[in-house]
Amino acid sequence: QVQLAESGGGLVQAGGSLRLSCAASGRTVSVYAMGWFRQAPGKEREFVAAIDWSGGTHYVDSVKGRFTISRDNAENTVLLQMNSLEPEDTAVYFCAFRRFSTAQAMGAMRRLDILDWGQGTQVSVSS
Repeated sequence: QVQLAESGGGLVQAGGSLRLSCAASGRTVSVYAMGWFRQAPGKEREFVAAIDWSGGTHYVDSVKGRFTISRDNAENTVLLQMNSLEPEDTAVYFCAFRRFSTAQAMGAMRRLDILDWGQGTQVSVSS
């Protein structure tokens, strides 16, 4: 199993920026996908963005052009830079890890129980 440690998040006004960080440790592998999902109150957890070992990325349409995901392979760390934040982005953001996956495949997953998860970090955007 992989352990995921998230940092970042907080409260920001609409139009502002935040950066989330996720560091993976434990049974990591060289072929993987890491990404972010979010869950708003009363809603299902949804995919936000992912990046894989090759540098491939995938985003949900609602964040394209505003969010950027990047990685540091040497540190097993993934960053999510969130710009032009909107109140609709308010949610708990969870880091996820999947061995032998691609960013596209992570975005298409329906069985989320097979992913390794972080503890979540709150992002709140005020209007």
